[in-house]
Amino acid sequence: MRLFSALRPPADVAAEIDSALGSRDRLLRWSDPAGWHITLAFYGEVDPAERGSFLDRALDGRKSVDVRLWGSGTFPGVLWLGVAGEGLADLAAAAAAGSGEERPYRPHLTLARCSRTQPPTEWTERLAGFRSRVWTADRVELMGGGSPYRTLRTWPLRRG
Repeated sequence: MRLFSALRPPADVAAEIDSALGSRDRLLRWSDPAGWHITLAFYGEVDPAERGSFLDRALDGRKSVDVRLWGSGTFPGVLWLGVAGEGLADLAAAAAAGSGEERPYRPHLTLARCSRTQPPTEWTERLAGFRSRVWTADRVELMGGGSPYRTLRTWPLRRG
């Protein structure tokens, strides 16, 4: 099973996003709001029990992170909201250790899939001023499966 670790926005923040998006055009393949998440680390095809044992050690005693979604942008084929949070990169590094992930960490929440050659500039402009409330991410989820993703295990983060 393809696995990754992630933080999930609370329901009221997801509602803020949904409201900011409003009516969605059919030119993009929109992510299901029930699956919105901020990936910490992608593991690929690995045994959930093995990765869970690793995360038991890697996340033990880790502090919660105050997070805010802000602004928007694209990667080739992806429309996203930006993510800010002091300590987020350190949490992601702890969760990613030993996963083979070599890319620099760019926290984001994927909203939609789009053309790799024609980014949806009208959407990045529309969402450029988006700012969610700040919330405390107090647990990490190990997720897997297809659409929709399933939470396989969770780890609490210690309140700062």
